[in-house]
Amino acid sequence: MELSIDLVYLWVDGNDPKWLAKKNRFMEEKISTFGRYQDNQELKYSLRSIEKHLPWIRKIFIVTDDQTPVFLDTSHPKIEIVHHSEIIPKKFLPTFNSRVIEYFMYKIPDLSEKFLYANDDMFVNSNLKPSFFFKKGKPIMRMKYYPILKYEIQMKKVLNLPINTYRLAIENAYKLIKKKYNVFYPIIQHHNIDAFLKSDFKAVVEVVFKEELRSMFLNRFRRKTDIQRMLINYYAIATKKGILTYVSRKVSCRLRVHKTNYMDYITKYNPELFCLNDTEHATDIHRAQIEPFLKKMYPTKSTFEK
Repeated sequence: MELSIDLVYLWVDGNDPKWLAKKNRFMEEKISTFGRYQDNQELKYSLRSIEKHLPWIRKIFIVTDDQTPVFLDTSHPKIEIVHHSEIIPKKFLPTFNSRVIEYFMYKIPDLSEKFLYANDDMFVNSNLKPSFFFKKGKPIMRMKYYPILKYEIQMKKVLNLPINTYRLAIENAYKLIKKKYNVFYPIIQHHNIDAFLKSDFKAVVEVVFKEELRSMFLNRFRRKTDIQRMLINYYAIATKKGILTYVSRKVSCRLRVHKTNYMDYITKYNPELFCLNDTEHATDIHRAQIEPFLKKMYPTKSTFEK
């Protein structure tokens, strides 16, 4: 039987003057988004890690806003650039909100039913088989146990403390699941490569939570009314279409760009997957250390590069 598991990336070059001009035209207020859109050449090295450790991937789709990575050999048979306009309805464009874009990945033409989703700052550090991501046809949902999630959000409301949009987006997702299925999962995403079924996305977006998501799709930038893509994970677990698995740092390790002892974490945990998360806390001095570290981890040029 032909193996058919694809990989989807969301990618943006936040240094592109044309893209920046468009973003600035639609910004209604000053929003700190520098780290979120910054391109530190991570995609090049993420693809190196994929070719080295997941050679069985059938096809790699890179979803962008009319951009193409300079280093990328777009003639490679495994690579396909997908523009937002190909999968997202015109009424929601342009969008600079990854939470919106994620919900339309299932619309990618020729995308396999089983697929992996990654940001460009996610890397594979070990040879992994398809069974690491799927078991008996079901995606393995790797999550972090977070029992104080509900309490934390409630207490911040009681004390009138600010809650960031990330926590609110999670809360909005679990509220929908609680209302629909009367279950609550004290879990958050492991912030690394995830496995999904295209049919689960279709069910959530077009049927189960169609009305709730429709208004959220109008959020061009991240807002308090966003619904975290974890809704798909919650849905799959609640309907027994996904397998809930808790992760440790030996499986999935999240490194932060502004804490530059990257190799210390790799040496200590030797994780199968790791993420190098850029945030507003990072400076250009911190970001200058990203590529040397990644080049050391993945020195061999991939066939995806020119």
